[in-house]
Amino acid sequence: MRPFKKGVLLLFLFQALIHPIHAEDPKPLAIGSKAPDFNLKGVDDRMYTLDSFKDAKLLVIIFTCNHCPTAQAYEDRIIAFTAAYQPKGVQVVAISPNSDAAIRLDELGYTDLSDSFEEMKIRYKDKGYNFPYLYDGETQQVSMQYGPVTTPHTFVFDAQRILRYVGRIDDDEHIGRAKTSDLKNAVDELLAGKAVTTPTTRTFGCSVKWKSKTDWKNHEVEEWGKEPVTLEEANLDTLKSLLGNNSGKYRLVNFWATWCGPCVAEFSALVETDKMYRNREFDFVTVSLDAKSAADNVRTFLQQKYASNRNLHFGDENKYDLMEAVDEEWQGALPYTILIAPGGEIVYRQMGMIEPLALRKAIVEHIGRYYP
Repeated sequence: MRPFKKGVLLLFLFQALIHPIHAEDPKPLAIGSKAPDFNLKGVDDRMYTLDSFKDAKLLVIIFTCNHCPTAQAYEDRIIAFTAAYQPKGVQVVAISPNSDAAIRLDELGYTDLSDSFEEMKIRYKDKGYNFPYLYDGETQQVSMQYGPVTTPHTFVFDAQRILRYVGRIDDDEHIGRAKTSDLKNAVDELLAGKAVTTPTTRTFGCSVKWKSKTDWKNHEVEEWGKEPVTLEEANLDTLKSLLGNNSGKYRLVNFWATWCGPCVAEFSALVETDKMYRNREFDFVTVSLDAKSAADNVRTFLQQKYASNRNLHFGDENKYDLMEAVDEEWQGALPYTILIAPGGEIVYRQMGMIEPLALRKAIVEHIGRYYP
């Protein structure tokens, strides 16, 4: 086989990045189309079909998800819309089209949750959704029929379940900045017996995570293996500077040792947490309290865990001086994990094993869930 020329190969790779070779590319359902039926499980473990909402004057189906910052920015607006329009006979239904198997960790920088069915249940409860939240991530057959291209993406059907509006909720994803409420306008016109003035609008948000993109997630893990893993010797002055945190970022620090069972058990979750948020105002530092003679074992462990974050080795220094310097609430048990705000304030602490969801929720509530 004749080899690629360098320029041709670069063009091929560039096009593959923009248009993943195996990714679905559905078109949104056309105005005037009949609503495709479905049979999807909701987070309440009930099965829902179109007939489940037969009494509604209008049916608003919004394809959305947990992890997308744009989708999260619209959550309260969807809840408010539902509260205002449900008494008027408008039924809102949310469907998550995403396969969580296709979501890379570096796509989760604005969330504590991915898009699995169990995580949908958590988000539903956390936000108090007042509408059904259905899961289509297993087969994505319903999503392929409706054709959402972003999360969120809205489809409004009349009493005969004919599509009368498809597009955005409003004209600005930033909270409080929208000037045109396209969804409300369309619904108001339909309730008044009028044709929708603007039946289609463009949408903005995260792309749908189709199952065919799972190879990109596998590629992410391969990339981790190429990142250098380092281990620096540290003393008390090093740690005092670290804890002062003049980085301008939120800093997660984990004190651990290879001989500590809970430390080893939770370590992968900490590394994954770093992979989620490291492209934002966040950094992660580990501090090993293994003996200095165990440096090679520490380094090997870190390499096995793809810990390409900053890693310090405190070694045989006085542990009681360390505890006093770190946090007066630390009683000495390992592991010990703290989240430090810029300027040095500890805003989260956990002695003993972390609960990954609680830690990630603390991080994202501080660094933000939405685009600035």
